[in-house]
Amino acid sequence: MNFESGDLAICETCGTQFDVLLASHPSSCRICDDPRQYVPASGQTWTSLNKEKGLQKNTFETDSNDKRIHFITTKPKTEAELPASLASSTTTRKQLGIGQRAILIQTDQGNVLWDILAFIDDETVSFINEKGGLKAIVISHPHFYTTHLEWARIFKCPVYVSTDDAEWLNREDKHGVRKWVKDVQEIEEVGGLAKAIQCGGHFDGSLVLRWEKKLFIADTMMAVPSGFYHKDRLPGTISYSFQWSYPNLIPLSPPKIYGIWQAIKPFDFDTTYGAFPGQNVTRPDLKKQVLESMKIFCKVGGHENATVYSESI
Repeated sequence: MNFESGDLAICETCGTQFDVLLASHPSSCRICDDPRQYVPASGQTWTSLNKEKGLQKNTFETDSNDKRIHFITTKPKTEAELPASLASSTTTRKQLGIGQRAILIQTDQGNVLWDILAFIDDETVSFINEKGGLKAIVISHPHFYTTHLEWARIFKCPVYVSTDDAEWLNREDKHGVRKWVKDVQEIEEVGGLAKAIQCGGHFDGSLVLRWEKKLFIADTMMAVPSGFYHKDRLPGTISYSFQWSYPNLIPLSPPKIYGIWQAIKPFDFDTTYGAFPGQNVTRPDLKKQVLESMKIFCKVGGHENATVYSESI
């Protein structure tokens, strides 16, 4: 694959691509310097799409409950998987980016890709094209902006991003592929069957995507281990967490949590898909459980007068 942006610098930790060549990369990554993210103990490192060719691979999985949904994730190739030209390479292979998954959604009027990965290769393009290509890409928040202009070029489709997070974009859109989301935006390329909903919280413009009765939540809220088993739940058991920073465990404030509720309240849903593998939750009363989790989160945090307590289904 020939990349239009193959030699541009990419932060290895978060996968963000910058409008500068790898050889003259920035001194630091503004996404990782932000207190929501982090620079690893080993320090700031840089790579590029061309440098990662042959070192990374994307894997593909179809949702066991809905064959129209597919998950794409990136991992370093094992020694046995490396091409012969790199088999004896001393290049360190590490995970490229945060480890999120891209989710391919096959609607009745075309495909939407929810969030993306920094790495893309011929196998990924073939997989998506075999499923019908892409009508649109929707990205939840700045941690996952990564190489979105390259994806848009390859699939010849627009990319929906939040107006309120525009300050976090790190590349100029020379081809005019970005579409801006404010509040609720129907994805017009698929006849409005999917909707991007601005929830704020994690970032001011953080989005979720609703399709049918499914909510793709990224980092707007995160399913937690106690949320996956529902038999004989004790009062006070939480299913979702709400964080301003997930890696640094900085919680959202009650007004931000209430803002998320106000954004999703008009919509019914019984399934959520999180940003990472293993974060799918389905249950008939899931919307009720999201609200209950918000109330528990605020109560345990000592917020006695949180507005969300007055809400009900």
